[in-house]
Amino acid sequence: MISAAQTPLYEIKANLFKALAHPARIRVLELLAAAPDTAAPVSYLLAETGLEASHLSQHLATLRRHGVVTSVRTANAVTYRLAHPKIAELLAIARVFLLDSLAGSSEQFRIAQELPAGHLGVAGGDSAGGVAGRTDGAAR
Repeated sequence: MISAAQTPLYEIKANLFKALAHPARIRVLELLAAAPDTAAPVSYLLAETGLEASHLSQHLATLRRHGVVTSVRTANAVTYRLAHPKIAELLAIARVFLLDSLAGSSEQFRIAQELPAGHLGVAGGDSAGGVAGRTDGAAR
């Protein structure tokens, strides 16, 4: 059995991405990244996400367990904060990557729609099957 100290970095990264792999958790992280001092009380996160308190609590526990957020309790309020500023950078990089990818998909779809009917084997074009197979460099 491999101890935690011997766990390969790629497995640790995979576990981090598993912790991020839920839309609600990404939304929470985006809210924290945009908040002053990358921190916000649970009441704010509840209002902004629209999640039930128990569901938000589970998502925050997952993020805390994986070291993505930290929490501080003061009186009756709990405030969550990004554990590291690089988390906000990771979100920004993912956003740029996805926007670039979607722009590429739109362009591929447009190219496929401009091809003559039947060129791709289906009337009106097929953005998934036809463009990916192009060899003229028009598609990314």
